[in-house]
Amino acid sequence: MHLLRLLLSRTVLPRVMRLLHCTLRKRVILPKQWPDSGFIAAFWHGKMLTGWLAVADTLLKIHPSAPIAVVSLSKDGELLAHALHTLGFQLIRGSSSRGREAVRFGIQSALEKGAVVVLTPDGPRGPKESFKYGSIRLAAQYRSPILFFAITHHRAWRLRSWDQFEIPKPFSRVDIVIHRIEVPSFDNEQTLRAFSDSLSAKFSSAIP
Repeated sequence: MHLLRLLLSRTVLPRVMRLLHCTLRKRVILPKQWPDSGFIAAFWHGKMLTGWLAVADTLLKIHPSAPIAVVSLSKDGELLAHALHTLGFQLIRGSSSRGREAVRFGIQSALEKGAVVVLTPDGPRGPKESFKYGSIRLAAQYRSPILFFAITHHRAWRLRSWDQFEIPKPFSRVDIVIHRIEVPSFDNEQTLRAFSDSLSAKFSSAIP
């Protein structure tokens, strides 16, 4: 069973993800100013099937030499971790609930090397489409802008999970608007939380 899971995660799943992504009719709107290097890219947990490869494809055109590191993969996401590694992503292991110090060190190291750190600010357990304060705190600490990929699937299957995980239907249309978020320094926790909540309200897709 273990060998079968490895085969699925390292060969079958990456190919299926790439094939599905290639069929999508994507309309991408870039920000007016793109960071030079060492920044955070983000999208909602429920949109990540499109999000990972959308980030990779966009960076291939803008920063072709920049490595991409994926963060906030919990132990439950081992299957996806192997798939993403096969697709060329570096892995920063851990989650918001365990291994926090390892994640922080991994993010700092990746940003200092000019990598793009990809995370889902509402993962791995939610609440849905809500910026966790830790992700904003990290961006402020490392003075990193956030490029938020606002993804809209016009035709998709939605799972009955906490994030209403979306699988776009083949050959369907996807709109991707990339917003550059400048994260300020914060004098106290209250202002940080207010800023995070404002981002959650701005970028929520408002799907019930």
